[in-house]
Amino acid sequence: MPHTANQPPRPISPTSGRPDRLSVDPEALFVYGSLQFPEVLFALIDRVPDHRLATAEGWRVAALPNEVYPGLVPGETIACGYLLTGLAPEEWRLLDAFENPLYELKRVELTDGAHGWAYACTPEEVEPHDWSAEDFEAQHLPAYIERCTAWRRRYEAREQVS
Repeated sequence: MPHTANQPPRPISPTSGRPDRLSVDPEALFVYGSLQFPEVLFALIDRVPDHRLATAEGWRVAALPNEVYPGLVPGETIACGYLLTGLAPEEWRLLDAFENPLYELKRVELTDGAHGWAYACTPEEVEPHDWSAEDFEAQHLPAYIERCTAWRRRYEAREQVS
């Protein structure tokens, strides 16, 4: 998984997830954006689940307007990422709540014949250029980790009230 560099935090927009999309019982999560970074996973679920490199042909990791994280859309390229396995149900719920409402949980066929679930969006919602994990890491990762940590505190406080 990618490693971080020490960069000063930069402001980024807040997340606005919704905890109601898990109508399926997903067994593996294909991550292609910010969830590729161990530090982000630690901020959200306190661990890095079992994972392996994975690719999905016919998908593109596209930049999103006014966001530092990407969207997965159908495309004529190969999306690279990781397949996370062994997520506990409470981790799935937390990650699902964290994800932006523009995403839809979709089953994605991987190039090795396996499959995973991924948070994808429609092509109309993305920029024409691809997202760069390297640029994200260099320019946004420290602030994004802070944002994830703050989001988790709010999420856990809401869960305790419920």
